[in-house]
Amino acid sequence: MAAGRLPEPAMRRLRRVADGLARRRGRQLVHGIKALIAALLAWVVAGPAAPDGRAYVAVATALSMVNAYTVYRSVANALESVLAKVAGLVLALLTVRLLGPSAGAIAVIALLTVLVGSRRTADGRLQAASTAVIALAATAGGPMGGLVSPVLQTLAGAAVGIAVNALVLPPLYVDESDSAVRALAHAVAELLHDMGDGLAHQELGSRAHVWLHRGRRLEEQLAFAREQVRQADESLRWNPRCAARGRRGDVTYAQLYTALRGVSLQVRGIARTLADSACDRRPDHRLGRQFLDRYAEILRLAAVAVRGLVEPGPGGGPVQARERLREAIEGASAWHETMTGLIGRGTLTRPGAWHVYGSLMTDVERLLYDLDHVGAR
Repeated sequence: MAAGRLPEPAMRRLRRVADGLARRRGRQLVHGIKALIAALLAWVVAGPAAPDGRAYVAVATALSMVNAYTVYRSVANALESVLAKVAGLVLALLTVRLLGPSAGAIAVIALLTVLVGSRRTADGRLQAASTAVIALAATAGGPMGGLVSPVLQTLAGAAVGIAVNALVLPPLYVDESDSAVRALAHAVAELLHDMGDGLAHQELGSRAHVWLHRGRRLEEQLAFAREQVRQADESLRWNPRCAARGRRGDVTYAQLYTALRGVSLQVRGIARTLADSACDRRPDHRLGRQFLDRYAEILRLAAVAVRGLVEPGPGGGPVQARERLREAIEGASAWHETMTGLIGRGTLTRPGAWHVYGSLMTDVERLLYDLDHVGAR
C-alpha cells in the first residue's frame, strides 16, 4: 500500500458514501420539481370542485402521491386514501341522518373506526374517522352538498400525483439495490479473509471475539440490503421507464442477495464456533495447527469467491469473473476434501475437539455449496 493511501476496503466505503450523497441530492432536486408541478396542476384541475376555487385538499393529496417512493406505491396509497375518505363521508352521512351533528354522532364514529378492522388498517381507519368528523363540522355550518367536494378534490389530487410521479422521471432504485448487495458481499468477503489471515498467523485467541462481533453485525447489513432489494423490485412495477427503454430486464440482485444471506449464515456460524473454541481452555479441545492452516486457506479462497460475485477484478469481464469464481471454488473444494480425509483417518482429530471439527467442516461445506450454486447461476 502506498504511503498516505487508505486501505482498499476503506476506499470502497468512502466511494459508496460519496455516491450515495450524490444520488440523494439529485433525487431531492427531482422530488422538489415534481412536487411543484403536482401542486400547481392539482390546484388548477381541482379548482372547480373546491369551495371558492381553493383546492387545498387536492394539493395535499397530490403532494402525498407524488412523493411516494415508487409508482406502484403512489397508486396503492391513492386507492387507500380515496377509499378511506369515501368511507368517512358515508359514515358521516349515516350518523347525521340518525343522530344529527351532535356529540353522539362523534362517539359513534370514534367507536366504529376503532373497533372495526385489524391493526394493519389503522392508518386508513384514522383517515376515515378524521374525514367523518370534518364532514360533521361541514354539515353543522353548511349544506350537505359541500361534503362531496373533499372526495372530488381527493380524486383529482390523487390522479395528478400519480400521473406526475409516473411520467416525470419515475423513481428507480436499481442502483441502490446494487450498492447494498455489493456492500454486503464485500463485508462477508472481508470477514472471511480476516478470519483466514488470523488463523494462518495463529491469532485465534486474540481475534475470535472480534470476528464474532462482525459476524453478528452482518445481520444489520442483511436487513438493509433486503429492504433495498424489495424497494428496487417494487420500483420496476408499473414504471413507464422500463417499457420506454426496454428495461424490463433490470436486475435488482434479489437472487444474489438470497445467496449471500445463506453464505452469511455460515460465516456467522464459523465465527461463533471459532470464538467458542478460543474460550475453551481444555488442552484436548484445542484445534490442531495443521487443521487451522488448511482451514485458513479455505476461508481465504471463499473470500475470493464471494468478492468475485460482485467484483470482476482487473482486466476481466463477466466470463473471466466466472472463471475465477470457479477456480476459487474448486480450490476450496480440494482443501475441503483433503481435510475431510485427514479427519476420517484420525490424523487431525483429538477426542475432545471432534465436535468443533465437525461444526467447522459442516459450515464450510454449506458455504461452498451456496457459492457453487450461485456461481453456476
